[in-house]
Amino acid sequence: MHKKQEEPKLKKIVDAADGLSLGISIVVAVLIGVAIGIGLQKLTGSVWTLWIGVFIGVGAAILNVYKAYAKQKKSLDELANDPRYNYKNRHQDDEDEDDKY
Repeated sequence: MHKKQEEPKLKKIVDAADGLSLGISIVVAVLIGVAIGIGLQKLTGSVWTLWIGVFIGVGAAILNVYKAYAKQKKSLDELANDPRYNYKNRHQDDEDEDDKY
């Protein structure tokens, strides 16, 4: 008989922590950007330099989301090549066998 592969006990917690870390990294990136903007504002005396820091923080947050997306897409692409999850090829093979008879 086939032994069913057991998932690690902490897999759900690790996945939740990964999602939580993305949210935290977005907030931290924006806060660091605002801090940079406040520092530039105090350094230069211009009010508009605060917005430079805000834009840097938002850009860093978007970059973090993109990196998380790319990581997730890579893992899903690896699963797509796994024959256990390749439904389309099995379905097409079944149709080909039906055509033979």
